[in-house]
Amino acid sequence: MARPILRTEFCDRIGIEYPVVLAGMGPVAGTGAPTANAELVAAVSNAGGLGVLGGVAYSPDVLREEIRKIRAATDKPFGVDLLLSPNFLIPRGSASAPSRSRVPLPAEHKEAIERIARELEIELEEAPPDPGEMGSWVPEGKSWAGSQMEVILEEAVPVLASGLGTPAPFAEGLRANGTTILSLVGTVRAARQVAADGADYVVAQGTEAGGHTGRIGTLALLPQVMDAVAPTPVIAAGGIASGRALAGVIATGAEAAWCGTAFLVADEADQPDLQKQRIVEAAAEDTIVTRLFSGKTMRNIRNPLIEAWERQGLMALPMGVQTVLIEDLVHSIREAGRPELLMNAAGQTSGMLTQRRPAAEILEEMVGDAAEILSRGLAERVQASV
Repeated sequence: MARPILRTEFCDRIGIEYPVVLAGMGPVAGTGAPTANAELVAAVSNAGGLGVLGGVAYSPDVLREEIRKIRAATDKPFGVDLLLSPNFLIPRGSASAPSRSRVPLPAEHKEAIERIARELEIELEEAPPDPGEMGSWVPEGKSWAGSQMEVILEEAVPVLASGLGTPAPFAEGLRANGTTILSLVGTVRAARQVAADGADYVVAQGTEAGGHTGRIGTLALLPQVMDAVAPTPVIAAGGIASGRALAGVIATGAEAAWCGTAFLVADEADQPDLQKQRIVEAAAEDTIVTRLFSGKTMRNIRNPLIEAWERQGLMALPMGVQTVLIEDLVHSIREAGRPELLMNAAGQTSGMLTQRRPAAEILEEMVGDAAEILSRGLAERVQASV
């Protein structure tokens, strides 16, 4: 059977076959390994899409190793996703860098964590020092993101994606190095900012998405972002896990689809079996947006820990500080063998995912269905004239 044809200008620019981008999903809470690992990246790229490594938690040396693993497994283009939010741009040694030894936590927040632990019957223990804590491998005077970016430039990574923040500090060097820049946003205002700051593609992510996400739905956000940043091209994200959704955003004018949840249940994804299974079993309404895990809005599969936090009625602490607040609790949950309470990032498309299978199969079905809809299905259903 002939392979389907589905191409946009994004495919031609990047050198890929299909306009499907693997979201550069970062690590499960308490681990350093990203869900979008080298194996999953290579699988998506080899199948014709663009695999993107979740590189945020890696030290420069490990990031370089993972990039080389990808290159050993595929000769296709790929990308790396880093966070460029302010707390990842703080130079080492700065007093403002979040650390359990430096950050004074509000008493009411610490008391809330203690109440939650008692409610969930978790014996609260102090987490051991984190060897990857910000600053431990960053040279004096450099930032976390800056140290990683040196590797991106030295390894000539084809695509750099940023899930948070602006590419402004690095855009000139990346472009000079031939790297294409993708910047994720959840608002029109942020879209204008990253486009002005050097993004080659703006990724408009609707609230349906898993992980860090905003408050505006994809089909409301996407056309507004396209109008706001034209002629900068736009990629759609949030709620795209089927050929129907892929066809829909392409028809709306998106250059590609940024897909995360669809690949969370891929065989190659570095995701615990329990968390994959919870996604497969979830209904669309089984996700919730919470600030518990990072201080930023993040969509997860509901669990008793999230519900207990939401009942406290407290504002989350800033990104970085919130992580310090909950690290003892997360550590204690792991020690207690209660993985069902841990972070389980996933989008509202969880309700349509019913099986775990290889990434190539996921992508091929999505692309095949979208190509069928766009080439024949719409013409059979709709008559239009100008």
